[in-house]
This record gives sequence, structure tokens and C-alpha cells, in this order.
Amino acid sequence: MNRKDIDDLPRWVQHSLQYILARRNTDFGYNFCQGVSSGAQDTYYALAIFDLLDIQAPDKEGTIRWLRKFRVENIFSYYYVAGGLTIGGAKVANSLVSKVFELERPQGGFGEIDVGVEALSEFEATYMATEILRELKVNFNPDMTIEWLLKHMNPNGGFGAKGHSNIISTFHALTSLRNLGYPVDELEATVEYTRSCEKKNGGFTAVPEVSLPYIEDVYSGVSILDLTNQKCLYPEPTRDLILNLQNNNGGFRRSVELGLSTFQDTYLAMRILRSLQYV
Repeated sequence: MNRKDIDDLPRWVQHSLQYILARRNTDFGYNFCQGVSSGAQDTYYALAIFDLLDIQAPDKEGTIRWLRKFRVENIFSYYYVAGGLTIGGAKVANSLVSKVFELERPQGGFGEIDVGVEALSEFEATYMATEILRELKVNFNPDMTIEWLLKHMNPNGGFGAKGHSNIISTFHALTSLRNLGYPVDELEATVEYTRSCEKKNGGFTAVPEVSLPYIEDVYSGVSILDLTNQKCLYPEPTRDLILNLQNNNGGFRRSVELGLSTFQDTYLAMRILRSLQYV
């Protein structure tokens, strides 16, 4: 890691890097909570942050070895391990790709759609699976999954099961469609739905009627606009909203009301600010 390069970064970015580095364990994995065993999710986000900033991860080979040893059991671990290895320039085992295809549904999509409240959206597994397959350039017939996703596009242009749209489900569905080669920039109604969730005082909300933006909603809205070659209408208030979520330890929290820093929220904040050309 080049010290000069780090010194050239904005102070808030340097502070975030200090937060990440302070949570690197002796096994070369990471956990957002100091003193706790390394986890695949936080290790992935640490590598993703270094990659986004074009900074060499410290002891990268050790981190890759840790990821290779991690026991993958579900789509989340497949996603984080495959993503971390890919960022690190390492080969992903064919067995992991086979595990992803085991989750493919006969009617299209991957994993379960009737998910619990802890899941971000009913299309999260499909999003993760198609991200893996696209990154690894794995060829397969996408038609059933494209058709299945489009069936969940609601009259308001958003995506969601049982007729209920929200911005995270819309982001997951739209990214999955993009990963499968579908021309998402032609979905003008989806852009209109996303705009209805955009707030003049900054950010995006889960649905148009809600006033409090959470960082995952803002990330979803900004990402949808990126996918459809659109721009944020209120970039400066959105930038200020995100910067105000940085905690004293350098990490970012989910909202103004929720104060715990996480690697995921820190990565989402950096991606949002990168899209707004502030990193």
C-alpha cells in the first residue's frame, strides 16, 4: 500500500481506510467488529474498498488464502468468496460455480423468492448469482430468468413480488437483467419509479411515500440511474447526506438514526460518492 497515494486521498477517505485497517485480523481476514473472528462478508467489502480506491490491499495473498479456506454454504457466502477472490485476481473454483447453478429455479431465477424479513429483497439471490456468473463470464441460457424477472415489474415501473415495488428490489431486478444481457436502459417506467423515490433534500427512499433515506436505498437509487445512463437530480444534497453518515471511527452508518459503522455501509457510501464524482 503506497503511503503517498493514501496521503493524496480526501481526509474522510483516509479516515475510512484507518477504520478498515484497524479491523484486519491476524489471519488476514476482516470483521467490522474488533476482536471478532473474520467473516467472508467483511473480508469481501474490505477488498472491494481497496479496489474501488485503486489501492493495493495489505497482505493480499494472505487474505486470498483465508477466503479459499472459508466454508461456503449459501448464496451469500458464494457471492462474498467469489467476489473477494475475483478482486484479488485469484481463480474461483468450478465447484463454487456448480453450487450457484444448483440454486437455479425451473421457472427462472435463483434461490427463494418468499424470503424472510432479514433479506434485502426477494431478488437478492438472483442478483448475487447473476453477479457471480457475469463476473466469471459463465455462459448459460438466461431466457427463463429474464422472463421471470420481467413478470415482477409492476405497473408503476418498479419491481417487487405480489405487486409491491421498492427500490432495493428494483435495483436487484434491474442489475440481474443487465447481467443477463437485457437492455435495461429501455425501461423508462423503471426510471420514473426511481425518480419518484428521489428526494430534493438528498438521497432515495425505499418507496415514494417514505421520508427517511437509508444508505442501501440511496445506493440502489444511484445505481439504477447509473445502469440506465441517468444522473442524480440532487447530487449535492445527496453527497452531504452520505458524508453526514460517517462516524468518528471513520466508518459509515446506515442512517442518521442508526449509529453503528459497518464495512458494508462504508463500501456503499464510497460507491455512492464515487458515482457522484466525489471520490
